[in-house]
Amino acid sequence: MQRPMRRIATAVATAAASLLLTLAVSPTPAQAATHNPVVFVHGLSSSSSSWDDWIADFKADGYTSSELYAFSYDWSQSNATTARQLATYINTVRTQTGAAKVDLVVHSMGALGSRYYLKNLSGTTYVDDFVSTAGTNHGTTTAGWCSWLYTSCAEMYTGSSFLTSLNSGDETPGSVSYASYWSNCDDALTPDTTAILSGATNVEVGCISHTDMNNDYGVYEQVRDFIA
Repeated sequence: MQRPMRRIATAVATAAASLLLTLAVSPTPAQAATHNPVVFVHGLSSSSSSWDDWIADFKADGYTSSELYAFSYDWSQSNATTARQLATYINTVRTQTGAAKVDLVVHSMGALGSRYYLKNLSGTTYVDDFVSTAGTNHGTTTAGWCSWLYTSCAEMYTGSSFLTSLNSGDETPGSVSYASYWSNCDDALTPDTTAILSGATNVEVGCISHTDMNNDYGVYEQVRDFIA
Protein backbone atom coordinates (compact mmCIF):
# COMPACT_ATOMS: atom_id res chain seq x y z
CA MET A 1 0.00 0.00 0.00
CA GLN A 2 2.96 2.34 0.35
CA ARG A 3 3.42 2.90 -3.37
CA PRO A 4 -0.25 3.87 -4.11
CA MET A 5 -0.27 6.15 -1.08
CA ARG A 6 2.94 7.77 -2.27
CA ARG A 7 1.38 8.34 -5.71
CA ILE A 8 -1.70 9.94 -4.14
CA ALA A 9 0.43 12.22 -1.97
CA THR A 10 2.52 13.20 -4.98
CA ALA A 11 -0.60 13.98 -7.04
CA VAL A 12 -2.05 16.14 -4.27
CA ALA A 13 1.21 18.04 -3.88
CA THR A 14 1.46 18.58 -7.63
CA ALA A 15 -2.11 19.89 -7.83
CA ALA A 16 -1.52 22.26 -4.93
CA ALA A 17 1.67 23.57 -6.47
CA SER A 18 -0.09 24.07 -9.80
CA LEU A 19 -2.88 26.04 -8.11
CA LEU A 20 -0.41 28.27 -6.29
CA LEU A 21 1.46 28.93 -9.54
CA THR A 22 -1.76 29.82 -11.31
CA LEU A 23 -2.69 32.28 -8.57
CA ALA A 24 0.78 33.78 -8.67
CA VAL A 25 0.91 34.48 -12.41
CA SER A 26 -2.75 35.36 -13.08
CA PRO A 27 -3.10 39.16 -13.34
CA THR A 28 -5.52 40.82 -10.96
CA PRO A 29 -8.48 42.10 -13.00
CA ALA A 30 -8.49 45.89 -13.32
CA GLN A 31 -11.04 47.45 -11.01
CA ALA A 32 -14.05 48.49 -13.02
CA ALA A 33 -14.82 52.20 -13.09
CA THR A 34 -17.57 53.01 -10.63
CA HIS A 35 -18.77 56.15 -12.43
CA ASN A 36 -19.28 57.35 -15.95
CA PRO A 37 -16.64 59.90 -16.91
CA VAL A 38 -18.04 63.40 -16.39
CA VAL A 39 -17.38 66.00 -19.09
CA PHE A 40 -17.88 69.63 -18.05
CA VAL A 41 -18.58 72.40 -20.58
CA HIS A 42 -18.19 76.06 -19.60
CA GLY A 43 -20.09 79.03 -20.99
CA LEU A 44 -19.52 82.43 -22.59
CA SER A 45 -16.46 84.42 -21.53
CA SER A 46 -15.39 81.58 -19.25
CA SER A 47 -12.94 78.69 -19.17
CA SER A 48 -12.51 75.13 -18.00
CA SER A 49 -11.23 76.43 -14.65
CA SER A 50 -14.77 77.55 -13.80
CA TRP A 51 -15.39 73.91 -12.84
CA ASP A 52 -12.52 73.66 -10.35
CA ASP A 53 -14.79 73.82 -7.28
CA TRP A 54 -17.13 71.11 -8.49
CA ILE A 55 -14.28 68.89 -9.66
CA ALA A 56 -12.85 69.13 -6.13
CA ASP A 57 -16.30 68.28 -4.74
CA PHE A 58 -16.63 65.25 -7.02
CA LYS A 59 -13.21 64.03 -5.93
CA ALA A 60 -14.18 64.43 -2.30
CA ASP A 61 -17.20 62.23 -3.04
CA GLY A 62 -15.15 59.41 -4.54
CA TYR A 63 -14.56 60.32 -8.16
CA THR A 64 -11.02 60.11 -9.52
CA SER A 65 -9.12 62.47 -11.81
CA SER A 66 -9.51 59.92 -14.61
CA GLU A 67 -13.30 60.31 -14.35
CA LEU A 68 -13.46 64.13 -14.52
CA TYR A 69 -12.81 66.16 -17.69
CA ALA A 70 -13.24 69.91 -18.19
CA PHE A 71 -13.61 70.72 -21.90
CA SER A 72 -12.04 73.95 -23.14
CA TYR A 73 -12.99 75.78 -26.33
CA ASP A 74 -13.15 79.17 -28.05
CA TRP A 75 -16.41 80.58 -26.71
CA SER A 76 -16.62 83.23 -29.46
CA GLN A 77 -17.06 80.70 -32.27
CA SER A 78 -20.28 79.18 -33.55
CA ASN A 79 -21.88 76.74 -31.14
CA ALA A 80 -22.03 74.26 -34.02
CA THR A 81 -18.23 74.37 -34.26
CA THR A 82 -18.01 73.86 -30.52
CA ALA A 83 -20.32 70.85 -30.85
CA ARG A 84 -18.03 69.20 -33.39
CA GLN A 85 -15.01 69.80 -31.16
CA LEU A 86 -16.94 68.41 -28.19
CA ALA A 87 -17.76 65.28 -30.19
CA THR A 88 -14.05 64.69 -30.81
CA TYR A 89 -13.25 65.38 -27.16
CA ILE A 90 -15.85 62.93 -25.87
CA ASN A 91 -14.64 60.24 -28.26
CA THR A 92 -11.12 60.76 -26.89
CA VAL A 93 -12.38 60.48 -23.30
CA ARG A 94 -14.24 57.29 -24.13
CA THR A 95 -11.18 55.80 -25.82
CA GLN A 96 -8.92 56.67 -22.90
CA THR A 97 -11.29 55.38 -20.23
CA GLY A 98 -12.95 52.50 -22.05
CA ALA A 99 -16.33 53.92 -21.08
CA ALA A 100 -19.28 53.44 -23.40
CA LYS A 101 -20.93 56.68 -22.27
CA VAL A 102 -20.17 59.89 -20.41
CA ASP A 103 -22.23 62.25 -18.27
CA LEU A 104 -22.35 65.80 -19.65
CA VAL A 105 -22.58 68.72 -17.20
CA VAL A 106 -22.80 72.20 -18.71
CA HIS A 107 -23.17 75.84 -17.71
CA SER A 108 -24.81 78.80 -19.46
CA MET A 109 -24.01 78.93 -23.20
CA GLY A 110 -22.24 75.59 -22.85
CA ALA A 111 -25.72 74.09 -23.09
CA LEU A 112 -26.09 75.16 -26.71
CA GLY A 113 -23.08 73.44 -28.25
CA SER A 114 -23.70 70.41 -26.05
CA ARG A 115 -27.33 70.10 -27.08
CA TYR A 116 -26.35 70.57 -30.73
CA TYR A 117 -23.99 67.63 -30.28
CA LEU A 118 -26.76 65.53 -28.76
CA LYS A 119 -29.32 66.40 -31.42
CA ASN A 120 -27.26 66.56 -34.60
CA LEU A 121 -24.00 64.65 -34.09
CA SER A 122 -25.21 61.33 -32.64
CA GLY A 123 -24.31 62.47 -29.14
CA THR A 124 -27.27 60.64 -27.61
CA THR A 125 -25.41 57.40 -28.34
CA TYR A 126 -22.52 58.39 -26.09
CA VAL A 127 -24.16 60.39 -23.28
CA ASP A 128 -25.97 58.82 -20.34
CA ASP A 129 -26.97 61.93 -18.35
CA PHE A 130 -27.13 65.57 -19.45
CA VAL A 131 -27.24 68.35 -16.86
CA SER A 132 -27.73 72.02 -17.74
CA THR A 133 -26.99 74.64 -15.07
CA ALA A 134 -28.25 78.14 -15.89
CA GLY A 135 -28.44 77.01 -19.50
CA THR A 136 -29.41 79.53 -22.17
CA ASN A 137 -31.58 76.86 -23.71
CA HIS A 138 -34.12 79.20 -25.30
CA GLY A 139 -31.85 82.22 -25.58
CA THR A 140 -31.55 85.44 -23.66
CA THR A 141 -31.97 89.08 -24.63
CA THR A 142 -28.88 89.95 -22.58
CA ALA A 143 -26.86 88.48 -25.45
CA GLY A 144 -27.70 91.61 -27.41
CA TRP A 145 -24.59 93.42 -26.15
CA CYS A 146 -22.27 90.90 -27.82
CA SER A 147 -24.35 89.55 -30.69
CA TRP A 148 -22.63 91.84 -33.18
CA LEU A 149 -19.19 90.85 -31.90
CA TYR A 150 -19.33 87.07 -31.61
CA THR A 151 -21.11 84.39 -33.61
CA SER A 152 -21.84 82.48 -30.41
CA CYS A 153 -23.67 85.47 -28.94
CA ALA A 154 -25.74 86.03 -32.06
CA GLU A 155 -26.82 82.39 -31.87
CA MET A 156 -27.65 82.75 -28.17
CA TYR A 157 -29.90 85.78 -28.69
CA THR A 158 -33.59 85.05 -28.20
CA GLY A 159 -35.29 84.08 -31.46
CA SER A 160 -32.11 83.34 -33.43
CA SER A 161 -32.28 80.85 -36.29
CA PHE A 162 -29.78 78.68 -34.41
CA LEU A 163 -32.11 78.41 -31.40
CA THR A 164 -35.18 77.91 -33.56
CA SER A 165 -33.52 74.90 -35.17
CA LEU A 166 -32.06 73.57 -31.92
CA ASN A 167 -35.42 73.66 -30.12
CA SER A 168 -37.56 72.39 -32.99
CA GLY A 169 -39.13 69.01 -32.36
CA ASP A 170 -37.88 67.09 -29.33
CA GLU A 171 -35.83 69.24 -26.95
CA THR A 172 -34.59 66.17 -25.08
CA PRO A 173 -33.87 63.54 -27.74
CA GLY A 174 -32.80 59.94 -27.29
CA SER A 175 -32.60 57.83 -24.16
CA VAL A 176 -30.45 60.38 -22.31
CA SER A 177 -31.63 61.48 -18.85
CA TYR A 178 -31.94 65.29 -18.94
CA ALA A 179 -32.00 67.81 -16.09
CA SER A 180 -31.97 71.59 -16.03
CA TYR A 181 -31.22 73.57 -12.88
CA TRP A 182 -32.17 77.23 -12.93
CA SER A 183 -32.26 80.25 -10.63
CA ASN A 184 -35.20 82.59 -10.13
CA CYS A 185 -32.90 85.63 -9.97
CA ASP A 186 -30.44 84.93 -12.80
CA ASP A 187 -29.49 88.34 -14.17
CA ALA A 188 -27.90 86.81 -17.28
CA LEU A 189 -31.01 84.91 -18.35
CA THR A 190 -34.03 86.91 -19.44
CA PRO A 191 -36.41 85.44 -18.64
CA ASP A 192 -35.11 83.01 -16.01
CA THR A 193 -37.36 80.30 -17.40
CA THR A 194 -35.40 80.22 -20.66
CA ALA A 195 -33.38 77.47 -18.97
CA ILE A 196 -36.34 75.08 -18.80
CA LEU A 197 -36.23 72.13 -21.22
CA SER A 198 -39.33 70.27 -22.32
CA GLY A 199 -38.99 66.63 -21.28
CA ALA A 200 -36.26 67.27 -18.71
CA THR A 201 -36.25 67.23 -14.93
CA ASN A 202 -36.42 71.00 -14.36
CA VAL A 203 -35.38 72.23 -10.93
CA GLU A 204 -35.69 75.79 -9.63
CA VAL A 205 -32.88 76.14 -7.09
CA GLY A 206 -33.87 79.48 -5.56
CA CYS A 207 -31.94 82.72 -5.91
CA ILE A 208 -28.38 81.97 -7.01
CA SER A 209 -26.38 84.24 -9.29
CA HIS A 210 -25.58 83.15 -12.82
CA THR A 211 -21.85 82.81 -12.20
CA ASP A 212 -22.41 80.85 -8.99
CA MET A 213 -24.66 78.25 -10.56
CA ASN A 214 -21.75 75.98 -11.43
CA ASN A 215 -19.85 76.31 -8.16
CA ASP A 216 -22.66 76.44 -5.60
CA TYR A 217 -22.42 73.42 -3.29
CA GLY A 218 -26.16 72.94 -2.91
CA VAL A 219 -26.60 72.78 -6.69
CA TYR A 220 -23.60 70.46 -6.89
CA GLU A 221 -25.23 67.98 -4.52
CA GLN A 222 -28.34 67.84 -6.69
CA VAL A 223 -26.29 67.39 -9.86
CA ARG A 224 -24.15 64.70 -8.23
CA ASP A 225 -27.23 62.78 -7.14
CA PHE A 226 -28.87 63.11 -10.56
CA ILE A 227 -25.95 61.56 -12.44
CA ALA A 228 -25.22 58.91 -9.80
